[in-house]
Amino acid sequence: MNANAQRPGLVRDLGKWASIAIVVGTMIGTGIYLKPSEMAADAGSVGIVYAAWIVGGMLSLFGALAYAELGAAIPEAGGEYAYLSRSFGPSVGFLFGWTHSIVARPASAASIAAGLLRFCAFLVPALAAPMHTFDFNYGFLGATRHFHFEFSWMQPLAVVALFAITGLNYLGVKFGGRIQVGLTIIKVASVIAIIFAGFALSKGGGTPMRPLFSSSGASVGMMGAFLAAMAAALWAYDGWEDLNLVGSEVANPEKNMQRALVWGVLTVAIIYIFFNAVCFYVLPFANVAQSQHVASDVLARFAGSRAAQLVTLAMVISALGSLNSSILSGARVDYAMARDGLFFRSLASIHPKFRTPGAALLFQAILASLMALSGTFEDLTSLFIFAGWIFYGLATVGLFRLRYTEPDMPRPYRCWGYPWVPGLFVLGAAALTINLWIDRPLRCTMGLVLMFFGLFFYRHWKKTAAGII
Repeated sequence: MNANAQRPGLVRDLGKWASIAIVVGTMIGTGIYLKPSEMAADAGSVGIVYAAWIVGGMLSLFGALAYAELGAAIPEAGGEYAYLSRSFGPSVGFLFGWTHSIVARPASAASIAAGLLRFCAFLVPALAAPMHTFDFNYGFLGATRHFHFEFSWMQPLAVVALFAITGLNYLGVKFGGRIQVGLTIIKVASVIAIIFAGFALSKGGGTPMRPLFSSSGASVGMMGAFLAAMAAALWAYDGWEDLNLVGSEVANPEKNMQRALVWGVLTVAIIYIFFNAVCFYVLPFANVAQSQHVASDVLARFAGSRAAQLVTLAMVISALGSLNSSILSGARVDYAMARDGLFFRSLASIHPKFRTPGAALLFQAILASLMALSGTFEDLTSLFIFAGWIFYGLATVGLFRLRYTEPDMPRPYRCWGYPWVPGLFVLGAAALTINLWIDRPLRCTMGLVLMFFGLFFYRHWKKTAAGII
């Protein structure tokens, strides 16, 4: 009997509502409250902001449709790791898993924790007071760029949040799923309440819809502004793929994967567009672009500072829900690779009582904490989107390959609009990552270096895998 057969395995304890809560709960987190201002500053016009939200929602839906087919056909832990290994071979699957484990998921969890502490700083401003600043200039593509970093109490407290949520998920996937359902209900209700209150109680007077595509002081062309705004929008939309990472723990994956992914993305897209509509209805465009807490500023405009503090508390709960689902799903990739002998073997352990990958959860928390200490919210989200979307696009290319190489594979769900829908998703992912690398070269280049550095480890782990599995 091999070692894998002797280990306790993961259990399918995530039902329909927990699956939907993972999709919706991960997507609605810090991004919708923090990214509208960044998008307004990047875009320079209301029209480009709305275009970015709409196109970003469509692109996310196209990706969810492709991932629904992959998840229903290959319902295994690790998501893209399993899909890429099967479609392109174990080396490509490993490259995803390494990037996800070392770069993308720690950056995602760290950025959510950073956003959580930004909300807390609205309630306790002293948290954001810089204790140390660091500045330097560097050259890239013939231009001089400036890097600025501030260290405050928000960074170490973000680490505390990461370990606290990791501890909760250590206690079992069913427990984590129940927490996720409760937090998702609270956060969705909070966003909807802001939307209705803004339109019902405010007298308007915010941003007019015209001129649609005029640029007020934008330093880049319209397409560059649109791509920069869409990168921010896609961070807010991100999370639809997290359910695939826990594919081996989803009950009835043949039906629940499709339902949760498609309906989750559609629901969130509608909520996001209406949320942005109320922001621009209440606040002038310049105020949105400069706001650090746009939802709180919207409520403060017509309901006073007390209401703004209450909604900020709801935003903290929203961020906790997103952090919970990100941590719950992310460690499954580390576990899956270690189980296959292609990662640190200690991360393949499953807790005999809680049936969770405890070592992988702890490993993920440590890396995320290091990133939380070293970066700002905007830099961390850019690094995650850059690394993540490279493999979102590649996994969707794998769908095309599997249709060709394994035409008889059981597919309980087939991607709607094939081949156009997944094809457009691949093109959008390529355009996004190229633009991000040009716009934020330092962080993205660091991500690429870390990504390909993993190939040195792959050869070693491949040689020892036979003795592990």
